[in-house]
Amino acid sequence: MIEQSVYSPPRGATRLPVRADAGRFLILTVVFICAACGLVYELELVALASYLIGDSVTQASVVLSVMVFAMGIGSLLAKRLRCRAAVGFGLVEAALALLGGCSALVLYASFAWIGESRFALVGFSLAIGILIGAEIPLLMTLIQRVSRQDAGGTVADLFAADYVGALVGGLAFPFLLLPWLGQLTGALLTGAVNAVAGGALVLWVFGRDLTRRSRWLLLGVNVLVLAALATAAVQVDDFERAARRAVYGDRVRVALHTDVQEVVVTGDRAGPPDLYLDGRLRVSGRDEYRYHEALVHPAMRGPHGRVLILGGGDGLAAREVLRYGDVRSVTVVELDPAVVRLARTDPALTALNGHAYRDPRVRAVYADAFTWLRGAGHGTYDVVISDLPNPGITPSTKLYSEEFYGLTTRVLAPGGRLAVHAGSTATQPRTYWTVDATLRAAGFGTRPYRATGRPSGFAAGPDRAKDGRPTPSDWGFELAEVGVRPRLGLAADAPPLRSLAGAELAAGARGAERTRMPDLPPSTLVHPRYAD
Repeated sequence: MIEQSVYSPPRGATRLPVRADAGRFLILTVVFICAACGLVYELELVALASYLIGDSVTQASVVLSVMVFAMGIGSLLAKRLRCRAAVGFGLVEAALALLGGCSALVLYASFAWIGESRFALVGFSLAIGILIGAEIPLLMTLIQRVSRQDAGGTVADLFAADYVGALVGGLAFPFLLLPWLGQLTGALLTGAVNAVAGGALVLWVFGRDLTRRSRWLLLGVNVLVLAALATAAVQVDDFERAARRAVYGDRVRVALHTDVQEVVVTGDRAGPPDLYLDGRLRVSGRDEYRYHEALVHPAMRGPHGRVLILGGGDGLAAREVLRYGDVRSVTVVELDPAVVRLARTDPALTALNGHAYRDPRVRAVYADAFTWLRGAGHGTYDVVISDLPNPGITPSTKLYSEEFYGLTTRVLAPGGRLAVHAGSTATQPRTYWTVDATLRAAGFGTRPYRATGRPSGFAAGPDRAKDGRPTPSDWGFELAEVGVRPRLGLAADAPPLRSLAGAELAAGARGAERTRMPDLPPSTLVHPRYAD
């Protein structure tokens, strides 16, 4: 009896407009398309949540775990739709296309106007997961109506098409949709493809088994979904501008998506600019000098003929280095060429960095700092400045690793110094002292210090909090040198933390200006407070 129930054809004949083999192929093709769309929705949520909230590992864990759990719920709920599998599948795909296609828009809107997107993220992950989970049971029922293959073979074919579709969707998202369409338009197009595939399968292949009312219902729902997605696609540019104004204010001067990140420059013509990278305030024109002076000048006490800057494509660290007239060369290793182009051409940024890139001693290299250090033939440098993103950001983890600092030792000349921005000592003490311990584990002797004096309630530099976390009140740095016996242990055994006052940094900058040789080009603007 068991063998008969497995291999017997499904009950109820289905009148197909095509041959059974062709119908089976069409169903598997739709499985492939739906799987690709479903994975794009997942990746879209992970990518946008990482951008808006930060901590990509946490966001990926939340999205994937909630969606997998919801898929189980969807599979159970689909049992109630098996008696009307065709109509049920058509409605599920229409709902999935609408929710998945609009998820990025709603998530971005909740962040821009409400300031909180976590609840929207969990809600969409749950809803999309339930709908994706309902697909396979319904498709299993539909394919058994047109096929006499045993259940085991049918399941194997369904999952093969599903897995291959997931592979295509996973590759299409980073290599096609994001670079060519962006997150919002890419999600909307994916939703439209999802709706067309699901609706076409049901209305064409199984249309003869549907009642007149069911056919009109599915047709009307799919037309409305496609109309909603098309309207959103037409308005997406206006939406992005409005959301950007809600996040950054009305003073957005430059906004562009590069292959690496979103770059936004704000500020009016009369005031200093602010530079945001992926929504985080990287440079504040009002007090960036506090950060860059503290990062650069302590490391410049000693030989500094050749200087390497890791990151710092904005040219501000280079500006401070070029105050020393006996500097012979400055190499800036920046991942995103667009940041350097802005620093070269944007009037406000070039004024802020003192036209540093016009100085013939400055050379920009476009590469990942970790990968670049692994290469050979770079020579050695007297000073290495690590002006990289905050160590608390997951994508920058490798740039604060023992391996990274080990690579740095290969390019440091004997007696050379390494200056590292290590996060805030006030709001991220664990992160700060972890960087200190990592440097010492890599063979460096460290001298921790910090710069204070940040205006109350105001954040600048790469420590800017953007999701309600406490605003840092200081910047923490490490001055490291190879050959100095490193201390062992963690924060309790570390050298005492020293605070640098603004007057001390100003004196250092003034001293650097006085070393300028008269025949060198005017590579930097003198800040008014150095004029004395």
